[in-house]
Amino acid sequence: MARDVSMEKESMTSEALNAPVTAQRRVRDDLEDYIPKPYMSRALVAPDTSHPHGTRGHRHNNLTVLQQHCAFFDQDGDGIIYPWETYMGMRALGFNIVASVIMAIGIALAMSYPTQPNWFPSLLFPIYIHNVHRIKHGSDSGTYDTEGRYVAANLENIFSKYAKTKPEHLTLGEIWEMTEGNRDAFDPYGWWSGGILYILARDGEGFLSKEAVRRCYDGSLFEYCAKVQAGVHSKTT
Repeated sequence: MARDVSMEKESMTSEALNAPVTAQRRVRDDLEDYIPKPYMSRALVAPDTSHPHGTRGHRHNNLTVLQQHCAFFDQDGDGIIYPWETYMGMRALGFNIVASVIMAIGIALAMSYPTQPNWFPSLLFPIYIHNVHRIKHGSDSGTYDTEGRYVAANLENIFSKYAKTKPEHLTLGEIWEMTEGNRDAFDPYGWWSGGILYILARDGEGFLSKEAVRRCYDGSLFEYCAKVQAGVHSKTT
């Protein structure tokens, strides 16, 4: 009986004595107390322990969570994102002209061709939302699976592993540590994407909250930030 208990404990442990990194980057073992089947890939919503049903009021429109993340930049809703639409989206989020141009060009060059419905590239560099699962970048946490669905357990693991200064919040240094822990070789876009999110959504104390990260995954963060920016502009004009 004692041996059975010992074996059960070993089978459930997430730390190995001869791998100190497993103790330094701990994972939560209580997620099922908050989220039903946290390990299951979810197609339409992005839950966490505080929001087990995803973002209240956010419409998924039968898009995957990854498609929802991208759909904000589809300014005319035709399922295709052109570089000028990415530029307008970045401006709506509050990025300046130079940064918006650079990001629009970089995103188009990196992501357009893999989403094309045929072998012939388009000089307009469109990104087809229908195929955005093909451009899921590396150096990430695996919160999106390869089909663009959302895995809640992997979002929670980001914060259990790397949020050392303040629970459920990341500093810029902790984001860098996370990137170092997950990065793939020759994947510069994946390396700096976390920094862009930090610039966009950090709070007044310089922290990036889990709620901001979660809402980035389903795109509702972009909608919120755009409304805030529109409110700021309306007050100053």
